[in-house]
Amino acid sequence: MCLAVPGRVLDIGEKDGTRMATVDFGGVQKEVCLEYLPDLQVGEYAIVHVGFALQRLDEESARQTLALFEELGMLQEEFGDPWEQAAAQAGADSPWPFADGPYAGGPYAGEATAPQEAQEGRQ
Repeated sequence: MCLAVPGRVLDIGEKDGTRMATVDFGGVQKEVCLEYLPDLQVGEYAIVHVGFALQRLDEESARQTLALFEELGMLQEEFGDPWEQAAAQAGADSPWPFADGPYAGGPYAGEATAPQEAQEGRQ
């Protein structure tokens, strides 16, 4: 799910002719385009969706929304590691099934090479 999340502008600069900012979303920092809000300043809050600041927001509303998102686990869903999230949903210990060696945790665990049917699929 993609959310429009409130964030606080930490700094503003330019990248390839585009006005950009580093924005803090309750501890997670991301680069955000400010082209839709050209007068947004450092310290102000904005609603950000898919990397674009879309609307200015007052600090109290931003803090309340971030607290609610955090309580509901939505910040982790939005900004967390997708591998860890997939592993958690699957009930796996490791987000990467091959983390402990060749094919560890996968359907071909312990095999030195991919099975014949997998090799044939590449031809």
